[in-house]
Amino acid sequence: MSTSEVITSLQNPRVKQAMGLRRRRGRAHAGSILIDGPRETWRAMEANVDLIELFICEELCHSDDCLHVIDGALERGTRLNHVARNVFERLAYGDRLEGILAVACPHRWELGEIRLPDQPLVVVLEGVEKPGNLGAVVRTMDGAGASALVIADGIIDAYNPNAIRASQGTLFSLPVCPATTAAALDWLRANQLQICAARVDAEQHYDTCDFTQPTAIVLGNEAHGLTDAWNAEDIHGVGIPMHGSGDSLNVAATAAVMLYEAMRQRK
Repeated sequence: MSTSEVITSLQNPRVKQAMGLRRRRGRAHAGSILIDGPRETWRAMEANVDLIELFICEELCHSDDCLHVIDGALERGTRLNHVARNVFERLAYGDRLEGILAVACPHRWELGEIRLPDQPLVVVLEGVEKPGNLGAVVRTMDGAGASALVIADGIIDAYNPNAIRASQGTLFSLPVCPATTAAALDWLRANQLQICAARVDAEQHYDTCDFTQPTAIVLGNEAHGLTDAWNAEDIHGVGIPMHGSGDSLNVAATAAVMLYEAMRQRK
């Protein structure tokens, strides 16, 4: 590969377009997303996400994971853009200088497309604001074998690069669907799921809930919790006992406690 084939300018049109995908408006306009890192990119490839192009910095691309992704991209006919280190440092997130960055076009799920298994375990996140929390919840869902994620009245984009990073790429392995709270409730009821809403003031503890039946675990905004829409008679308020000065756990920690309790019961 000659030096002339390496992109060295930040004004290169492909580089500028990729940099714009860090912003939600840029992703919405382009219909594509940015994936940082070889591990996350490989998991997107395993999930048959449509990869548009890769940006590769050979100076940084030393790991077996990087080589694995490049081989897979070549097999798929994905465009490879070789860039200089200074360009890659501007493209990459923070200190993630692992030599690979991908532009992709993920499937945009709708509730009606989701096909649930016989014993589904669904998570609903309402009004969650922090992409890192969303990604951490998805990573836990993947580990616990959950079926789908519904983002109700979402403030953030599910494919925010920080959410992808926090999920370690597992975001691509399950249906992730945005919806209004009203539509999410209608869908849960239509699929006859037990609805367990995590609430600070709930009298029922999470470990007394029967998670062996088809269930949706509903978690709310980091600061304000769930809206009143989740107070209906057919919804179980479920809490985690707190013995210190705090009144609740972080949303990702709450998800981990409840999802792994569900997995324990289902074993």
